[in-house]
Amino acid sequence: MTLKNLVRVLSCCLLLCIASFAQSNPDDAEGCKDSPIIARMPGSKINSCENKEYEQFGFPLKPDADGNAAEKKVEGEFHSWDYATREGMSNIQLYRNFTTALKKAGFTIDYPNEPETITAHKGNTWIYIEDKETYYYQTIVTAKEMEQEVTADAASMGDEISKSGHVAVYGINFDTGKATIQPSSEPVLNEIVKLLQNDASLKLRVEGHTDNVGAAAANQALSEKRAQAVVAWLTQHGIAANRLVAKGFGSTKPVADNSTDEGKAKNRRVELAKM
Repeated sequence: MTLKNLVRVLSCCLLLCIASFAQSNPDDAEGCKDSPIIARMPGSKINSCENKEYEQFGFPLKPDADGNAAEKKVEGEFHSWDYATREGMSNIQLYRNFTTALKKAGFTIDYPNEPETITAHKGNTWIYIEDKETYYYQTIVTAKEMEQEVTADAASMGDEISKSGHVAVYGINFDTGKATIQPSSEPVLNEIVKLLQNDASLKLRVEGHTDNVGAAAANQALSEKRAQAVVAWLTQHGIAANRLVAKGFGSTKPVADNSTDEGKAKNRRVELAKM
């Protein structure tokens, strides 16, 4: 190997070492590592981190004309870090570095609150950086719909109705834009049958609810048809018709933010209310 080639190899090795050092620190908290979305400030170390499969976070936005705080609530895959910065770093230095890096990566800066905080997003990924002079917080949430892992059973539905007079039921699925009940809904519907069989005096109003996508009149009609479809299914499976009433509310009673996919999914529901 010539001297010239040796110098090239050594230079490449040095650059790789520098890049690696900028992304890691032997003093990082155990089990913590950087996000693949954005690097840390060189010389920083991770004091702590938190990772959750699904969580909600309020990303600060610019206050309104009256000075009231605003935020964007995002639910999905959640990661947060507490980074200690190297000695001598200023607020504006960290702020400028991250603002520039995020813009180059294609992020939209939603709230450039110089020099302390930054809120930005790209697609369904949101990031928040808050500088505390000697350390900074970094939070990233990638919005996604929560996977429903728990299905209500007759006992839990009965307990909630006894306590509050109604219960939201998820897992009754319909064809998009229609009142056709999908076969995957049968386990939940069978639990409602058990609920009514266990308490012969119980009478229920079956309520249909939608998100706010589409015209209000269309959503109202769809919610009524879906509630009627559930009542029809229950009566076909042994429940007396005089114990059930169908009622649609369209998008008038949301339980979550309709500006997110996760919120819309929560608002598309069937509720059972005691009569």
